[in-house]
Amino acid sequence: MFVVAQQAPASSMAVPHGPDGVGLARRRLRADLRARGTAEATVEDAVLVLSELLSNACRHARPLATEAATADAEVLVRGRADPRPAAGPGQEPAPGADAGAQAAEEAPAAPGPGTADTRVRADWHIDPDGRVTVAVTDGGGPTRPLPATPSVTAKGGRGLAIISSLACDWGVRYDAGPLGEVTVWASLPGR
Repeated sequence: MFVVAQQAPASSMAVPHGPDGVGLARRRLRADLRARGTAEATVEDAVLVLSELLSNACRHARPLATEAATADAEVLVRGRADPRPAAGPGQEPAPGADAGAQAAEEAPAAPGPGTADTRVRADWHIDPDGRVTVAVTDGGGPTRPLPATPSVTAKGGRGLAIISSLACDWGVRYDAGPLGEVTVWASLPGR
């Protein structure tokens, strides 16, 4: 007898590059995972991870230039060291970033919330073992996504540390093409 494990269909949605997009994606992810019978604890962890990934994309990255994605990418997995110096608390220079790009970190990341040309993409799927993988793709930014060590009084900077504590694995994929897309993904164990 030959048995083939099947992966549940993937879900993908383009959402506004801003707070409205975070809420839309969270609601859809929650409904989708519940409809597939995912354990409630995994649903809530996945919603939190998606929220953090989208919030980081809106704060630190540009929206997607286009919905097209390329297959050529560099994949970085948690735990792999990168010897370049940090550009700021919890951030490293993005591949190919120059000093001018570092100054752009202070500039607004998007031309305006919610317009057709200011979108990011949220994706998720469930593998045959029940593992939920959530990913957010944006237009890249002047820094690399890295966990920070904020002070106790800091208002932000904990997102990737939260993701790291909930996920069994997470990483970043940099598009090698001209669009400069960046995808941050996290896999959550099925329960």
